[in-house]
Amino acid sequence: MDNQNKILLGGIVRKIQGGGVVMVELENNTTIACHVSGKMKKYNVHVILGDKVDVEISPYDLTKGRIIKRYIEKPPVSE
Repeated sequence: MDNQNKILLGGIVRKIQGGGVVMVELENNTTIACHVSGKMKKYNVHVILGDKVDVEISPYDLTKGRIIKRYIEKPPVSE
């Protein structure tokens, strides 16, 4: 499938299920089942509850997606 046909949305991880399935609540308040992309698995990027992520969705099946990026929340620096 071409990258031109994919839908990119942001979301928050709400539930981690077995078999590598992660439930993500998208910006439009819908929840979809996602899995972590192969590149993230290769570089040992783990997803935990409450993480902000980017999700890639196929226009043919809007109930499933692929997590392609995890945003890291850096703690504030105290001086």
